[in-house]
Amino acid sequence: MGDKFFAEDKLHEECGVFGIYSKKDDVALNTYWGLFALQHRGQESAGIAVTDGRHMHIKKGMGLVNDVFKDGLKGLDGCIAAGHVRYSTTGASMPYNVQPLKVFYDGGNLALSHNGNLTNAAQLRKELANDGVVFQTTIDSEVVLSLIARSRKKTLPERVAEAADTIRGAFAILIMNDDQLIAFRDPYGFRPLCLGRLDHGWVVASETCALDLVGAHYVRDVKPGEMIVIDNEETEPKSIMYSTHKPTHCAHCIFEYVYFARPDSIIDGESVYQARLNMGRILARETRGIKADVVISVPDSGTPAAIGYGLEAGIPFVEGLTKNKYIGRTFIQPTQKQRLNAVRLKLNANRSLVEGKSVVMVDDSIVRGTTSGKIVQLLRDAGATAVHVCISSPPVMDSCFYGIDTSERKELIAASKTEEEIRQYIKADSLHYITMEGLRASLSVLKPDDMCYACFNSHYPDGADKEMKKGSKLQFELGC
Repeated sequence: MGDKFFAEDKLHEECGVFGIYSKKDDVALNTYWGLFALQHRGQESAGIAVTDGRHMHIKKGMGLVNDVFKDGLKGLDGCIAAGHVRYSTTGASMPYNVQPLKVFYDGGNLALSHNGNLTNAAQLRKELANDGVVFQTTIDSEVVLSLIARSRKKTLPERVAEAADTIRGAFAILIMNDDQLIAFRDPYGFRPLCLGRLDHGWVVASETCALDLVGAHYVRDVKPGEMIVIDNEETEPKSIMYSTHKPTHCAHCIFEYVYFARPDSIIDGESVYQARLNMGRILARETRGIKADVVISVPDSGTPAAIGYGLEAGIPFVEGLTKNKYIGRTFIQPTQKQRLNAVRLKLNANRSLVEGKSVVMVDDSIVRGTTSGKIVQLLRDAGATAVHVCISSPPVMDSCFYGIDTSERKELIAASKTEEEIRQYIKADSLHYITMEGLRASLSVLKPDDMCYACFNSHYPDGADKEMKKGSKLQFELGC
């Protein structure tokens, strides 16, 4: 898995969700396009569930959106749809774990799409299993369906609200039956979720870039601890603040702005691109001592920060690394001696731009340190006289339990090595991370105290580290 090898040095995206309610639009086609816009959030699997008011049909499979639906959307006719793209953070990457999940309960058809990670899923699953509940998957999301199905509340919104108030962790979840589309977000607002308006319908999605692609007008973000119920294409969705344990402040994931989200998205009022541009500018101010001829990025996520760095430092930004955008997800796995070639399949240095020059290389993060050194070597082989690595996030020191796939702390290079030791490991002339103060200052709209920085400072807003001591994926699967 060459592409997987290259991605080893990044935190992995979580998942993406997209839902639509419209009796005049092609809901399956719009969901298909919406998932395309959210493909960066998950590349392992994709799926769409559609109902026409009586019958619910689902099509899903392993692979990219284009692969799963290469034969078209035949049979997916209706007025409500929910879609999902997945990167597995809990549960194995297997066909039986692909979402949306669909069940039949006493109220009829029910489907679910979930982005995030439930920190109390193992305990809830154990309790439900002891009560005789049988599970068909190994993902935490199935717990939510079981809670809804077993609820004694009368209406589906009441059942969903009860389930939402029972689960803990990070979640942006879509629930649909044959009449309603329900969307809700965790009380801390860890994972993003927004509401959009079509001429004759409503859309909910993980990011605004998905609204843009289907021509939906951005209305607002779903509030932390809020559930919205859509049961009519014309009237305003009903809003319910379901949480009985509302925290004193939000904890939006800062890594959405560092790396995960698409740069053209706006999340909770904050432009992702502008935040990354600000990170680059601040990083330049924090590293004024560097003397360089050009600034380059590790494409694509490092590019806005690199542009910001160049603007602030007065150093020209050039495309010193070219990314091969046409590598499939699988190609021949290189041997250990061919690892550098694996990186070259993905990236190549532009000799005409870096030869004989001192280079500032801006990237968004270093997680395990497995590829940064190889990219530095690419630049040296292309004739760069010096390579200064500047990172637009602080050192990643600890695991995430909120729907981002990080390994155990011992595998994170910054958890066991000093900045100087990391510099020596990647063989850079200098290495600089943005400070925590600088990262906080990069936000223009959101309050810095309303963000989650747990992967940098080990402060988990809801105490998830105590509940999931063995790591999100491992702890849940051992509890299954």
